[in-house]
Amino acid sequence: MKNLLDLQHLGAAVAYSALGVVVFTCWFVLFDKLTPYDLWHEIVGKQNRALATVLAGISIAMGLIIAASMIG
Repeated sequence: MKNLLDLQHLGAAVAYSALGVVVFTCWFVLFDKLTPYDLWHEIVGKQNRALATVLAGISIAMGLIIAASMIG
């Protein structure tokens, strides 16, 4: 059995994690551009908890999809 903490596995985990963060960030920026209002101002400025809850659910779902696609 291979050691799970060897450099090859660690490097792959770091690379795929970075790729996942980049894809997720691009998705969030695209979602922000497609909505007719500024998401950050609505959530932080106006304390829109409903929008924050919806965005949190979408973020969790997108994170799961990105993670599953990278695992294979």
